[in-house]
Amino acid sequence: MRIVVDTNVFVSAALKDKSLPSIALHLTTQRAVLLKSVATEKQLLEVIARPYLASLIAAATSDWFKQLMAKAELVSITEKIAACRDTTDDKFLELAVNGHADFILTGDADLLVLNPFRGIPIVAPATFVQGASR
Repeated sequence: MRIVVDTNVFVSAALKDKSLPSIALHLTTQRAVLLKSVATEKQLLEVIARPYLASLIAAATSDWFKQLMAKAELVSITEKIAACRDTTDDKFLELAVNGHADFILTGDADLLVLNPFRGIPIVAPATFVQGASR
């Protein structure tokens, strides 16, 4: 399984251990190939380095995210997409399409409203965890 994880899932998982985003992220790392693009990796690393978040996120969690990004499959974006009402989220759609993802995991309503996008399910952490437990 190939999966795109939105930055908000990483942040939510970091802020609350044992939350649905945290469980979904752990399941993803155990069962799927995590996809990244230059843009999605850059956004994640910038967000977790913001002072107000860095003070809330344990160093071990930040290091774990960096390790996940190091292991993730880098996808070249050859097809640009402009479909999301929040244009900053188009990078996740581009990654999913160009990386032939099986899922996009997000808590972002601007992405969830597009479910499915070109046949790729866009699911919230709760839905993903529910499906994984079957």
